[in-house]
Order: sequence, then structure tokens, then C-alpha cells
Amino acid sequence: MATLLYKNLGRLDYLAALALQERLVEVKQLEPSPDILLFVEHPHVYTLGRGGKDTNVLAPDDVPVCRTSRGGDVTYHGPGQLVVYPIIDLRSKLRKDVHRYLRNLEMTVIRTLGDFGLEGTRRPPYTGIWIGDRKIAAIGVAVRRCITFHGLALNMNTDLTYFNRIVPCGLAWADVTSMAKELGAEQPMAKVREKILHHFAELFGYSGLKEGGIAEDGESRMEDRDPQSSIIDPRPA
Repeated sequence: MATLLYKNLGRLDYLAALALQERLVEVKQLEPSPDILLFVEHPHVYTLGRGGKDTNVLAPDDVPVCRTSRGGDVTYHGPGQLVVYPIIDLRSKLRKDVHRYLRNLEMTVIRTLGDFGLEGTRRPPYTGIWIGDRKIAAIGVAVRRCITFHGLALNMNTDLTYFNRIVPCGLAWADVTSMAKELGAEQPMAKVREKILHHFAELFGYSGLKEGGIAEDGESRMEDRDPQSSIIDPRPA
């Protein structure tokens, strides 16, 4: 069975993280390489998906707006939000179905929230995870020649006022929330990363985990780790 490589990038500019994802996708298209799960926090930024409407960006002020290649409409990324980018090959094992891939991403978040006493739910036909009518996690993915990139964003300790400057996901009726708001206290980023990693690996059927360094050219450098160990908090290489 396959091993999942993971890396915490710390805080990284959105466009720099996107460039890294695209390099990793190119590497996986050229030759077999491990699937990768990237964790990151971004500085303040609004991103518009392929079908996003400019009119849903109401008043960005000093926050940059980036048009990007993921699905979905506009969303916000910023400090206190955990962003997860899976770079995985959908041709391997049972992950060929993009819809199943999305459902597994959603279930990863649902199970993680459950570990903290929160009941996250799906709300078809909309993607993402909700607590009641409040969206706590957004999902927007892209697939290039069977390799995934982009991913999910979970509001943990996020300043939710930044969502007031947009129509989040193009849904004027929807509210947004965070783990901190629902639980009444900020939550530990490292612990949530650990839970997401565990549930993702379990749902997608990985047999082991390895923490890896990512070189400037997108090549992966792996270091053996105990598969049961917690995620440490390496800073960007």
C-alpha cells in the first residue's frame, strides 16, 4: 500500500504556494512519486475560482485578489485558517472518481471536527462543510491530467470579519463560522493538522506517513517518521 508524504509549510504567500503545487504536479506527471499533503497558512488574500464572479468581491480594500484555477467562487484565506493542498494521483488505487475524492475530502473535515465535539455536515449541492447554515470549511479543487491540486480551507482561529468584504462562495444567504467561534476558544493548529492527516490517510487508504522536505524545484525529499507520530511544526525549508 502507498505511503503519504506530508509537509507543513508554515505561513506562505498564496501565489508562492500555488507555484509550488504546480511544480509538484509537473513532477508527478513526469514520473511516479509519492502523494503529498501540504499544510499552510496564507497571509490575507481573496481568491476567485474558475467560475467566480468579480461582483462577489465587494470591498477588498488592501487585501489582494487572485484569480486562480480551482473550482468554485470567491473565498478568503488568512492567518488562523488551516489550508490543506493534496497533490495526489487519481489514477492510483480507488481514487479515480473525482466526486469520490471530493466526498473523502469533506469526510476528512467532518471527522476532524467530530474529534473536537463539532458536528459538521454536507449541504448538497454545495461543496464544503457546514455547521447548521454556517460554513466552516470551503473546498475548491483542480485536477490536471489526473493529478489533484488546490484543496480545502478550514476556519480555525480566523478573523471572520474579512468575509464581510466578499460574498463567500457566491452564496449571499450563507454565513461563515470557525472552530474558535463555535467552541468559544482558539484551537491548537498542530493538533488539528494531526487529526486531518490521520483521517485523510485512513480515508484514502495509505499505509504509512513520511514527513518530507520540498526542494525549490518541487522534488520531494523524504525523512522516515513513525507513522503514528504527531505532526511536528517544521518551518519552511
